[in-house]
Amino acid sequence: MALQITICLLLIAPIAVSSEDDGQVTFVGEQSSKPLQRLSRYGWFGSARLQRFHVPEDAAMAWWQFTVTKGHSFHSFCGEHNVTIHIRWGAPPVVNPVGLVFPNDTEWSPAHSLHLPVTAQATATFNLSDPSPGDWYVVAHLPRDDGRIQQKGFPSCSYYFQPQLSIRRAVDTPILQQASALPQAAAPDRPARLKLFVPEFVSSLSISVTDCAWQTDPGEGACPLVLRIGSASALNTGLVTVNCSTNGCSATLLAPPWHTWLRVVMESVRDNHTVTFNVTSKYTVSCKPKSVGLSPDIVRPRGNNSDGNSTLAGNGTAVGEAAAPSNSSLAASAATPLPACVWNIPVLAEELDVLSVRFSPVSGPDVRVALSNPTLLSYPLHALTSGGTLNLQLTLNTTNITLGNSSSVVACLSPWAPVLSLNSSQPCQTGYGLKVNASIPKAVIRLPFPQAATWYLSLQLTCNSSECGNVSVVSVVPEVSVSACVEDCGTYGECRLLRSNTYLYSACVCKAGWSGWGCTDGSAALSYSRQVTATLLLTLSNLMFLPAVVVAVRRCYFPEASVYLFTMFFSSFYHACDQPGVAVMCIMDYDTLQFCDFLGSVCSIWVTILCMARVWDTLKYTLFVLGTLLIAMSMQLDRRGLWNMLGPVLCAVLAMVTAWVYRGVQRRHCYPPSWRRWVFYLLPGLLCALVGVCVYIFAETEANYYYTHSLWHMLVASSVVFLLPPRQRSREAWGWSRGWAWAPRVCGYTLCNTAKEELYTARAKLQNCGGGFFKDFSVLLSRSRAQARTLNFVMSLCYHNPGRPAEGAIVYRCRRDFGT
Repeated sequence: MALQITICLLLIAPIAVSSEDDGQVTFVGEQSSKPLQRLSRYGWFGSARLQRFHVPEDAAMAWWQFTVTKGHSFHSFCGEHNVTIHIRWGAPPVVNPVGLVFPNDTEWSPAHSLHLPVTAQATATFNLSDPSPGDWYVVAHLPRDDGRIQQKGFPSCSYYFQPQLSIRRAVDTPILQQASALPQAAAPDRPARLKLFVPEFVSSLSISVTDCAWQTDPGEGACPLVLRIGSASALNTGLVTVNCSTNGCSATLLAPPWHTWLRVVMESVRDNHTVTFNVTSKYTVSCKPKSVGLSPDIVRPRGNNSDGNSTLAGNGTAVGEAAAPSNSSLAASAATPLPACVWNIPVLAEELDVLSVRFSPVSGPDVRVALSNPTLLSYPLHALTSGGTLNLQLTLNTTNITLGNSSSVVACLSPWAPVLSLNSSQPCQTGYGLKVNASIPKAVIRLPFPQAATWYLSLQLTCNSSECGNVSVVSVVPEVSVSACVEDCGTYGECRLLRSNTYLYSACVCKAGWSGWGCTDGSAALSYSRQVTATLLLTLSNLMFLPAVVVAVRRCYFPEASVYLFTMFFSSFYHACDQPGVAVMCIMDYDTLQFCDFLGSVCSIWVTILCMARVWDTLKYTLFVLGTLLIAMSMQLDRRGLWNMLGPVLCAVLAMVTAWVYRGVQRRHCYPPSWRRWVFYLLPGLLCALVGVCVYIFAETEANYYYTHSLWHMLVASSVVFLLPPRQRSREAWGWSRGWAWAPRVCGYTLCNTAKEELYTARAKLQNCGGGFFKDFSVLLSRSRAQARTLNFVMSLCYHNPGRPAEGAIVYRCRRDFGT
């Protein structure tokens, strides 16, 4: 589906016009819309609908409008459904509406959710002031899937989802410089808006408001301002709010986000009063490098860098005055404290595949962690990798180093800014913490859908002075990577790459009863015996086509028998390859098996109904080939389409009914004429086919699929046995044994050998002749199977000779010619 995003300018004129620089800003409006998408019941993350919006810099307000419309109004039985909408900034939301079990060592944060009840059409809005700039992700889905298998093309309750975003953006926001006061004015309907840039290595940021003045009573001294710093996400995280209660107020941010623009908004809470004040910003850099860049000895090619693109992240020298020690200087470094405040290790990023990135330190897999100062590694994640899983495995190298019980390496993985104070009681409040020691030398953390930002890994050795002894530097191996799914979804899961317009993301689809985000929850899993039973049911049930093949061969329907044998073979091996568990056997490509199974199933129905029509052989075989080609074409277009089966069935039934009506009108008798044919063959065959279709359409669920689909195989195969017509006796068996076609002559006229008339028709027409004439010619006609035009000629002799004076001569000549 092509991306249809309409961005239109809603408001271009400024909100207020002033000839002086009074701090007022100009606002413009932008709007974006996404196309309609059909919602599905939630079974796994791939059944949810994902849309991505971009919020520009300096956005003051964001309005989301979500519209859900029911597809068909005549489906009154659908009732009311609740549509759940999730919103997250920076990465797709990790949703868990059915209580999934996450794999071990997996961390995730809930997203903001909205519940929208829908009967025919419903609309919900979500407003956010000072939204965080960047990509925002919206996910919508219906309630949990009930497990019923919905056949494509049949009427169902359909709901369509369309999100829209409106932005109010400030285009000329003043910039707040470092350590310089900026005069501003704020009114209740016109807040003061500023922005400032936070460089790297900033440890704290302070915003101060001074000289607050307004028109008020002389005795009142409170400053009626509300100070907001930062941007808001969907859960209002990252926003600091201070209510100024004195003539000056200030706010301090510890570990502000690096290399970003930060918003500062001051609002007046006094009605009909304008407040004037001065704003000052000051940031503190505790550890700033003297030089930034890669040293010549670090920039060197790597031996295993031929399978992907590489990018270096981080600085080549340590932050401060000393660099990280090498392996040879480890012992000396253990005894001498290092003057650097932090070690910054450059990292190599290798893009291996879609949603597959591997990070490794340039100096080697081992990273030195000291007791005196932390070690820092940076991992930049762009927007295209936010649809995967960020994996971190930290391993302590205990070779030749002995640590005490209370000694450990503390790690903190955080986005936007690192955490450098790892000696506190709660060292990692803004990130994800890990700890390794002698008893637990390995720690793992997995983050599905990480935010698109620069992630920082801070490492430091913590221990008591008595426990560390002479060890002040240890070695750890941090293994950081981005993968598509968590542990590739395990044994009973499949990692699928999904797409929403131009954005790629991944999710696990589980099988064999397993569930969970990474298909690790086996509480409802199928045992191995049940998997084998299911495989045997679905494959061996196709052996019910063997009676159909035998009946078709005995009745000389060899093309039909070939189609049934083809269907039985490929249906058996397709279901053997389609099993979700470990009891699987694939003799060829899965797509080929599926195509042949679907093609054989529809062709079996097509040739059976045409065989029942009893059309001319030339026309029948022409329709066989033409229909098979058209069915193969439709299967290639849409394998599960409704008209792939319904179209050939309707055409074949129309041909059969036309042929039967033609024969009935010609003979003035119901066709087929025998009531035994209707009672013992046609009606049971139609009943089997009807029950099989009802089971296939209405009764199949994911839980009973093995039984209901096997029943469908058996019912369809049984219906073929009943519906195949009797053999067409165009030639006598004893005539074929001589090696040539025997064409008898009746009174000098040759009888045609075809199978278009049955014996009872010939006998009925000859009853109008004399008894002796019928008696003598009955044996002859039993052997010759004369056609209707020849019988009419013989009967015309009787009608033109009412007294039958020449009857004896005719009978004598026939007896003489044929020996009767």
